[in-house]
Amino acid sequence: MNQGATSLRIGSKVRVDLSTLRDRIPTNLVKKLEENPRGTLIDYKMTDGQGVGVVLELNDGSKSWFFEDEIARA
Repeated sequence: MNQGATSLRIGSKVRVDLSTLRDRIPTNLVKKLEENPRGTLIDYKMTDGQGVGVVLELNDGSKSWFFEDEIARA
């Protein structure tokens, strides 16, 4: 994906904005993010036209993707 599509770069430290999460997030991930919403951007994800997706590695080592508008710089 062209990095120009997003202002965030691989390696960026970010946090998930819990107030913007969509209903697609499983309960166990919400609980994990409530404990620590910070992570590192490790990749981009193509979405279905709803925007740019980003893959984050969370502090516990797990990986999950989010829409760009669901995260903010840490």
